[in-house]
Formats: sequence, structure tokens, C-alpha cells
Amino acid sequence: DVVKIDGHDFEDIESAFSRFHANHGTGKPTCILMKTTKGKGVSYMENNASWHGKAPNDEEYVKGMSELAEARKVLEV
Repeated sequence: DVVKIDGHDFEDIESAFSRFHANHGTGKPTCILMKTTKGKGVSYMENNASWHGKAPNDEEYVKGMSELAEARKVLEV
């Protein structure tokens, strides 16, 4: 059972895990493929492959964490 989802959509993720649990014990394996965007939510990292395996400096870290904190506020509403 292959489930393809938007890896940034929490409802999709929850649904995929529900499907996995429904298959548990049936002997039918489940594969969840999550389509994601590298660096999602951090303006200078999003879709920028040069950040793969690279750590931000102190200034970049503060900016990135600030942007992620703002995105989190939206999710918590």
C-alpha cells in the first residue's frame, strides 16, 4: 500500500498514519512517500540545495528560527 502525500500537510500526514495503522496486522506493508520542500519555511533556505548538509551561522540561525516561530503561530491557531 503506497500512500503519496504532501509532507507539509498535517492532515495528510495524520491520514497516512491512520491508513498505516489500519493495515497493521494484515500482513500488507505500507509505504508513505512524503513530497517535501527543502528548507520549507526559512526564506533563504527554501528550495536552495546549497543548504543541504550545511549549518547556518549565528545570524542566519536567529533569522531562520524567527521565521519558523511565526509559521508555528499560524499552526497553533
